[in-house]
Amino acid sequence: MPRIISANLNGIRSAHKKGFFNWLAKQDADFICVQELKCQLADMTEEFLAPHGYHGHFHYAEKKGYSGTGVYSRTKPDAFKIGFGCTEFDNEGRYTRVDVGDLTVISLYAPSGSSSPERQEAKFRFMEVFLPHLVELQAEGREIVVCGDWNIAHKEIDLKNWKGNLKNSGFLPEERAWMTRIFDELGLVDVHRGIDQRPEQYTWWSNRGQAYAKNVGWRIDYHVATPGIASKAHAVSVYKDERFSDHAPLIIDYKP
Repeated sequence: MPRIISANLNGIRSAHKKGFFNWLAKQDADFICVQELKCQLADMTEEFLAPHGYHGHFHYAEKKGYSGTGVYSRTKPDAFKIGFGCTEFDNEGRYTRVDVGDLTVISLYAPSGSSSPERQEAKFRFMEVFLPHLVELQAEGREIVVCGDWNIAHKEIDLKNWKGNLKNSGFLPEERAWMTRIFDELGLVDVHRGIDQRPEQYTWWSNRGQAYAKNVGWRIDYHVATPGIASKAHAVSVYKDERFSDHAPLIIDYKP
């Protein structure tokens, strides 16, 4: 029963202090995709690199204290890849891929456009180059799960205050249409939503106000998968009993 977890850590050192790796030891996961490492290789302790016997592979941003992704796998990967071939975003550490058998698991940290118009333009550039990459991935004929923080809430059900965010990054019409293309044109699957249609299944909450206490959140963390592996998903949960970050881990169990 493969278990795949996606977790934006908002700083691996911070998440460690909040007990993330102690929690991880109890999860019996096969893959853990992490985002926002906010560190360089020199900052990575042995516990960060290979916790509890996992094999870790990481993509660090050139800019210190920024971005970064990684994948922990129970089984040593047959192959791994850092970056997806676009210099602008590979320099930001946004993509880590591992292959185990016929399964590819990718940790993705898509850009946020909320900090400035310039960053929103960067986000649009990312969208333009990443969609063709997803097509290339599909052409490999492997089962694929792209886990991570996509920084887009796809539909109204995916954020609390959707009416107030129609003109805000993360819920712009262009962003939502791009996600729709991934699911409707490319045929990839939003695994979480495929097996849990309930509202208020959020994975991120602003630190402002009492967003977390009031569950005023966004669902921006996903497992986006090829139909074969997606059809094997049978249980999903958003872990909220402890807080390691402003995101909550998304856990999905797949049948063998």
